[in-house]
Amino acid sequence: MAVRAAVLPAIGSPLEITGIDLPDPGPGQVRVRLAAAGVCHSDLSLSDGTMRVPVPAVLGHEGAGTVVAVGEGVTHVAPGDGVVLNWAPSCGACHACSLGEVWLCANALSGAADVYARTTEGTDLHPGLNVAAFAEETVVSASCVLPVPDGVPLTDAALLGCAVLTGYGAVHHSARVRAGETVAVFGVGGVGLAALQAARIAGASKIVAVDVSAEKEELARAAGATDYVVASDTTAREIRGLTGKQGVDVAVECAGRAVSIRTAWDSTRRGGRTTVVGIGGKDQQVTFNALEIFHWGRTLSGCVYGNSDPAQDLPVLAEHIRAGRLDLSALVTERISLDGIPAAFENMLAGKGGRALVVF
Repeated sequence: MAVRAAVLPAIGSPLEITGIDLPDPGPGQVRVRLAAAGVCHSDLSLSDGTMRVPVPAVLGHEGAGTVVAVGEGVTHVAPGDGVVLNWAPSCGACHACSLGEVWLCANALSGAADVYARTTEGTDLHPGLNVAAFAEETVVSASCVLPVPDGVPLTDAALLGCAVLTGYGAVHHSARVRAGETVAVFGVGGVGLAALQAARIAGASKIVAVDVSAEKEELARAAGATDYVVASDTTAREIRGLTGKQGVDVAVECAGRAVSIRTAWDSTRRGGRTTVVGIGGKDQQVTFNALEIFHWGRTLSGCVYGNSDPAQDLPVLAEHIRAGRLDLSALVTERISLDGIPAAFENMLAGKGGRALVVF
């Protein structure tokens, strides 16, 4: 059956909106009709080669939709069920999974190398980060779908698949922000906006948002920021000035750039914690000297997928949504059609907006 999709023909090439031939689900597979998909910066990192992906591919990893068919052996979902796509399913058998660190599963992206569909001309297509959400419909492994929690609209649920899990998890699982602590969030995109809300939910006493664009201040304050700083050479000094010359307890870096990682570190107090969420390229080199590492006693840590376990965290996030503590609509700056994805990529390159949501 032919459906429309956004295809990345080669690394560095623009996306092409075209028809693809999608097969029926085989054993252990699920076919999903997409309701919505978020346009995430990680998709841009895949298209430009920062993260490696087999091509040609259908990108999109943050989505939700309705099950239309299931293959043999699939029992946890059925046709008509609403599901969230999980682009990084854990295998449950590797070393990381045995430690309970499912976000570091060694086999999470093994499906990205599979051929899951073909162009109408017969060219093999790979499913981006496993799920190929930039399409009207997709076929995925059953491990890549989770039931949509009660009370969460299907279109909003798409954002739970990456931005919210990552931003919330960075604050609650990686940085482990405690009530009364001060927090700075670097980068006010979709993940940054989720991190700001998560810091507010955690009870942070001061939440400083930092971005290169002054235009994002309204978005940041709506998400929970108490202060806003336009990124510059004096950012760390400004943040210390907002915190009694001490620096924040926690910095969450969501841009993946060497300068913002270094500034986030410099913005924390002695003994502070910096969590790096942003995905940067190999050319983004961050340097520290041995004396400052000793003197400042700060912690710098990476964070993959918010150090989250989607099966455990989705019900928690749903409760925050139902209680009005977490507003998914605040993460969306524009709603677009499938045809609008290439322009949304251009906006990300220009540093505009928070999160475009493709509504099918």
